Amino acid sequence: MAIRIQDTLSGKIRALDPREPGRVGIYACGPTVYGRIHIGNARPYVIFTLLERFLDHQGLEATLVINVTDINDKIYDAAREAGKSSDEYAAEMTAAYREDTDRLGIGRPDSEPLASEAIGEIVSLIEDLIEGGHAYQANGDVYFRVRSFDGYGKLSNRDPAEMDQGEEAGTASLKEDQLDFALWKGQKEGEDTAWDSPWGKGRPGWHIECSAMSEKELGADFAIHGGGIDLVFPHHENEIAQTEAARAVPLARIWMHNGMVQIDEEKMSKSVGNIFQLSEALDRFGGQTVVAYLASGHYRQPLAFSEEQLQEADARVERIRNYFRDAPSGDPDPFLVEKRQELLDALADDFNTPQAFAVLFEIVAEGNKRELPGAREVL
Repeated sequence: MAIRIQDTLSGKIRALDPREPGRVGIYACGPTVYGRIHIGNARPYVIFTLLERFLDHQGLEATLVINVTDINDKIYDAAREAGKSSDEYAAEMTAAYREDTDRLGIGRPDSEPLASEAIGEIVSLIEDLIEGGHAYQANGDVYFRVRSFDGYGKLSNRDPAEMDQGEEAGTASLKEDQLDFALWKGQKEGEDTAWDSPWGKGRPGWHIECSAMSEKELGADFAIHGGGIDLVFPHHENEIAQTEAARAVPLARIWMHNGMVQIDEEKMSKSVGNIFQLSEALDRFGGQTVVAYLASGHYRQPLAFSEEQLQEADARVERIRNYFRDAPSGDPDPFLVEKRQELLDALADDFNTPQAFAVLFEIVAEGNKRELPGAREVL
């Protein structure tokens, strides 16, 4: 069965074509742990975990990597407010993230690298970029020279001249060009955790962390790079520039982006303040309902959030649970065999979970009308 996925870079649905036949590497950007995650943060975790399970089911050897960003400006700020060291606070929030996502009941990624444990790889990658003329040191910082990379802007389809990297105040005078972005940041007052480097004590920029961690875990040119659509620029655009400039090969073959969870058509975000904690949703509705809600819409589309949406997902889960609990065993009915193939075809066609759910409910509806032996066996 051919598996096809919408590729953000080409704008086309493309057949999955892994670097090594039968082995699919997937890297999805995980959370920045400056607080407990909300239900919107959990959507990529659910989508890419379910995708890996589907690929495994189809006989592929899939490896899922979801990183944890435990070095970031926001972590310094949150730790200071909590009266804790930044490394202690990051470790505490990482543990909370793992606890919350464990409760989803869908398993863990094959690897969950921490940025703080990849400093050696990050420094080495930066050194390669400097040696190749793609980066330069400035007063303890190191910046990527954007105009040295001809393909910049190809993921987000933006004109580089109109891009704003959104970096902190005070860096403009250090850059050769305002397009350039930080690979390494020298330690500043109030930053209690820093690492040694050839450019002095400091910490990595956000973008270089993921380039280094994905290469460490999967090598370059892996099959699928995933994450929220809000990461296309600057994060994923900058990842592409860094890795391709240093390695002269694509970072990933397919770029797969999920839509945001929204409240009143606005992205759910800690910075906006319109969040619904994942832990609260799990306390009230349970893991199966939360997973069913997050997979209820097509992954590429925004997903509306409300308590009513969770209640509806809960009712759907209960309907499915009740049917399969009482479904008779035996040789599968031909109707079930046909519908099973339709369900798998839906998932192979750009991971269309809403269509897969629709097929599942056709089975439930038909099974409630007549006896369909083998439902549990076939599905």
